[in-house]
Amino acid sequence: MSDIVQDLRERVARDMPRTRSELERLVRIPSVSAAGFDPAHVRSSAEATAEILAGSGVQGVRLLELDGAHPAVFGELPGPSGTPTILLYAHHDVQPPGDETLWVSPPFEPTERGGRLYGRGTCDDKVGIVAHAAAIRAHGAVPPVGVKVIVEGEEESSSEHLPEFLATYGGELRADALLLADSSNWRLGVPGLTTSMRGVVDCVVEVRTLDHTVHSGMYGGPVPDALTALARLLATLHDDRGAVAIPGLDGAGAPSVDLPEDTYREDAGAVAGLRLLGEGSITERLWTRPAVSVIGLDAPTVAEAANQLVPAARAKVSLRIPPGVQAEKAMDGLVAHLESHAPWGAHVTVTRGGAGEPFAVEAEGPIYDAARRALGDAWDHEPVDIGAGGTIPLVKAFAETFPEAALLLTGVEDPDGRAHGENESLHLGEFERACVAEALLLTYMAG
Repeated sequence: MSDIVQDLRERVARDMPRTRSELERLVRIPSVSAAGFDPAHVRSSAEATAEILAGSGVQGVRLLELDGAHPAVFGELPGPSGTPTILLYAHHDVQPPGDETLWVSPPFEPTERGGRLYGRGTCDDKVGIVAHAAAIRAHGAVPPVGVKVIVEGEEESSSEHLPEFLATYGGELRADALLLADSSNWRLGVPGLTTSMRGVVDCVVEVRTLDHTVHSGMYGGPVPDALTALARLLATLHDDRGAVAIPGLDGAGAPSVDLPEDTYREDAGAVAGLRLLGEGSITERLWTRPAVSVIGLDAPTVAEAANQLVPAARAKVSLRIPPGVQAEKAMDGLVAHLESHAPWGAHVTVTRGGAGEPFAVEAEGPIYDAARRALGDAWDHEPVDIGAGGTIPLVKAFAETFPEAALLLTGVEDPDGRAHGENESLHLGEFERACVAEALLLTYMAG
């Protein structure tokens, strides 16, 4: 181990109590950016993020505002003359907690169990904020390269105002490299460098069979209820093998690494005997092929059910799209499929939602070499180039705005992290290694 690696490891380790305390402070703020939640919490999260960054030595820290948008946070530190500049990205907003009765401990009260810190935002992605702060402090707030930090406040709500945001503030984000601390590693103890991400589009589909509610005994039989019609419509989204039935969404080839099926089943929590959808390797189905899911329903609950024919029902459909497919084309295909498969002459109305483009990069060059070296030295294990099934809208937009910049996607998520689910958590050992890797990256980029 080199003296540089040992020195930065020791600095990060000494600083971990503060770094963890900062993370716990952020996790206690319920900064859900989705509609229907109190936006004041997202603003509080932005203000706390600004205080953490400023307290770590970042200069000119301020909130970036747009009308109707949740605030982002920006700051920077100049590097020595002639050195490159890296933009460090994270987001301070989080997903809704879901059914809080399914959490072992409260979602917004960080709790340690078995070497993991539990709470909403622990791994997605408030950890990215404090990892940036820790890396900067490891260099005494005098980094060997130029550093800019941008912490978004709308990532979990599809970065709704991203085009306007880049038009307004894009010039301040210019850098030679972008590090997004919002991805995952290959396995615990094995770091990953994400080189591709699927995109996403979504819509809300309404099926109507009646213009008013009627008695199910008096009218049931000839007339279908809207829930049954909606179920038949949603079933057409997959073929008999479970593959996505929407045409025109062919992806790239198979990745060079794969997961054993039993490992994937265990990671996902699949029930015994469940048949997996589609064909091809597990990583191919996760990274380079489409996936469609029903993520919400508007219909009477079981507790509220009555002997009536439901006249209308709605569902939100999310379609993940592989690199090489444009989001607009995918949205058109999804809408056309739903509109053309109306069962029994039911009226189908589709409302288009958000969209995020897929992304893939040729991860070659000195900055990528520096990133792989930093990950390998922090973990004492060679990193693996991986894909991601999720979507970060900023990635594609940043690549188009700054085509010469290197895009580095790293993070601390692991198969047990359960981002977006109940009992989200962070492995504390991986957390510290991620902070070390980021500090090393700043050093290696300077070289």
